[in-house]
Order: sequence, then structure tokens, then C-alpha cells
Amino acid sequence: MLEKNQLHTAEITGYTAEGLGVARVNGQVIFVHGGVRGETCAVRILKVLKNAAFARTEEVIQGSEHRQAPGCPHYPACGGCDFRHITYEEELSAKRQRVQDALRRTGGADVEVEEILGCGRLDGYRNKCQFPVSAAGEAGFFRARSHDVIPALDCRLQTPQANAAAGAVQAYLREFQVPAYDEKTGTGLLRHIYVRTNRAGQALVCLVVNGDALPEERLLVERVRAACPETAGVVLNRNTKNTNVVLGGGFRTLWGRDYLEDTLCGLTFRLSVPSFYQVNREQAEKLYEKAVEFAGLTGRERVLDLYCGIGTISLVMARHAARVVGVEAVPEAVRDAVENARRNHIENAEFRLGDAAGVSLYCQDPDVIVVDPPRKGLPPDTVQAAAALGPKKIVYVSCDPGTLARDIARFRDAQYRAVRCAAVDMFPRTRHVETVVQLSL
Repeated sequence: MLEKNQLHTAEITGYTAEGLGVARVNGQVIFVHGGVRGETCAVRILKVLKNAAFARTEEVIQGSEHRQAPGCPHYPACGGCDFRHITYEEELSAKRQRVQDALRRTGGADVEVEEILGCGRLDGYRNKCQFPVSAAGEAGFFRARSHDVIPALDCRLQTPQANAAAGAVQAYLREFQVPAYDEKTGTGLLRHIYVRTNRAGQALVCLVVNGDALPEERLLVERVRAACPETAGVVLNRNTKNTNVVLGGGFRTLWGRDYLEDTLCGLTFRLSVPSFYQVNREQAEKLYEKAVEFAGLTGRERVLDLYCGIGTISLVMARHAARVVGVEAVPEAVRDAVENARRNHIENAEFRLGDAAGVSLYCQDPDVIVVDPPRKGLPPDTVQAAAALGPKKIVYVSCDPGTLARDIARFRDAQYRAVRCAAVDMFPRTRHVETVVQLSL
């Protein structure tokens, strides 16, 4: 019987979806923080549950070729990364296996993950960053499973522009004694520092504030522009709600533009602060190319794109299809999608404001339906409504293998089966992975 604080010798045989090592002691499963496949370790039990226990690595008795130095002073205290202690090849293997296990165990799908497309760069790939600010005025990232901010203005995943802008804002807080937001009391001003960058290196800086204004806004803009000359605009966002949601509803431009333009798959997109846009441009292009491949478009098809956002997938698909209809529930995103179609001179794509469950209202007899839902996946009625239209193919783009597998099982009940699958590593050094699945009758 395992007990807290006991030391045991264990061999790490795999990984959980969260990146923990998996081992067994006396027949009981143990999830080991910092465990690496192939290692034999001395592990200390931290917590014992009914069917599993959690432990941390105390000593590596026999090492693994997959272990490496993290290369980051904030790891593992900062919750931003999960896999800095293993090689990138091992990380890709773990993610591919995670998708495969989810599809078979939860989805009941007899389909192989054909490949996982790795990323060419592991640092500086994020084109959007949200730095939470502690009540003490320090910007960084949340410790795993907490809201404790770990100061980190040199994050390796972020662009130099994002780190520089956040550093300038943190210095401004101290210089002018501006109070940061305190979650416990609901007092203070600055909550988050939000930075978006584009392919050209321009930055859009947004300050999320518990109020309508900040002191010395002109000087704040000067500090940000001096630290980050690539800044194209500085925006203030008002969020006075007691919520974990980062952005509030009101925006005010302090200087410059309130948007950036970026290119993706040869198309140009206008990005405001709240616009949804994949955070890794290089990998997003691979993801969308794979979605087009799985759709099997010949130029004659009618495509229905659910959860279309600002129209990225829709417009990429439109270059290979006869007609595309994108559906989105956020009015601002629909307006951006319409403008993006106009900007790129694409006339065979249209966009509708509506709920994905009402698919029959937007496109009759689609040949292909594309879905790219949020992490929680598809509601059951959306699965049923999409299948009821009888498309030849359904292309499911997912950021969560667990909900993807659940929905594939639901589609199977509607006679659609997964026939192809590929994974894309959109977020190197973290546990997250994107997946594209083709379903057919």
C-alpha cells in the first residue's frame, strides 16, 4: 500500500496527457513529475488516490537518452512549458502516442496517426502572449494549477518584442507606483499585458485594466515604444469583472493602430486584439494544408466551415472549392472574416453569424464540412446536425485529443468513421497538440 512521503524505485514507461511520467509500483499506477521514459528513478510519493498516486523524481538511478537540460531558469516552476526536460524527438513521440491512445481508447477508432509534423523552431514561435500581472506588480506566467505569478520577462516561447514590451510596462508600474490588480480584493488596475506580433515583427500591445484609464498614459506609450520600437499600436482594454477571462468588452486606442495585418498561407488577415488566430504561424500553415488535403477538394465542392472565426480556414479552402460558407457565433469575428475575404479578393466565400448546431440553415447539401471547435469540442446536437446533412467528408481540426476522441465516437454512431489522422505540433515544449482527422461514411 502506497503512502505519502514514501520513497520507491520505479521505471518510467510513458507519459500522461499532461506530460507526467507513468510508472507502476506494487501494481499501482504512479504519475511522476519530471519523469522521462526509459529512466529508473527514486520517486517520492506526494499524493495517493484510489486508483493512482502522484510522485516526484528524487534521484535518477539509471538515465535515459531522452533527458536533456531544460535551458530555462523558470522551468518547471512556471506552468508555461511541460517538456523542456526531454528532447524534442521524444516530445513529438509522446504527443503522437497521446493522440493515438485517445483515438483508440476513447474514440474506438481503428485509425493510425500517419505523422506528427514538428516545428522548425522551438523558441520565439508564439505570435500572441498574455502576461498576467501579480498584485506585487510583476509580470510573468502562472505556476501550474495556480494563479501564483512566476516572474518571467525572458520567456523563450515568446517573441523578443513581447518580452521587451512587458518589461517596459512592468518598469512603468514601478516608476509611477501604479497598483496592479489583486484577485483576492478586486482592487488595483493592471491585470494583464497582452502582446500580438506579426510576420513582419510589428507588435500590438494591449493593457487589460480594472478601470477606464491608467496614470500617465502618454509616458506609458513612450516607455513601450522605446523598449519595443516595432510597436504599431497600444490599446487599453477595460475588464472590471471578477473573472478568469482575460479580455473585457471595451477597447480604447492610446496610440497608433488597434490592429495588425499578417500573412498566412499566402493570404492577408487583419487582426484586432480579440481576433482568434493560431499562435504559431509556421505550424498553422502546415495544419491548414493538411486540412485541405484531407478535404480532397477538386474545385467543384461546396464546403461548410463551422467555428470559422475570422475566416482563416474558410479562405484557404475557398481557393480549392467551388463555394465556402463559414459560420461563427461572434459578430466581430464575422465582420473580420467578411473583410478578410474582400481584402484577399476571394468571392466564393461567404460568412454567416449563427450557432454551429443550426448547420442546415447555412448550406444545403455540403460536400465537405470542416469543424474547428474550441477545446471543449462539439456539442452533441452539432454532431447530429452535421451528420444529418450527409457530407461525403467531415474534416475535424482539434486542439484537444480527449474531446476529439469523444466526438469521433459520437460521429461513429452517426455512421461516420475516422479514416485518416495527422498531428501537428503547434505548441513545442508544452503538452498541447493539434490534430486533423478525416471522417467519411
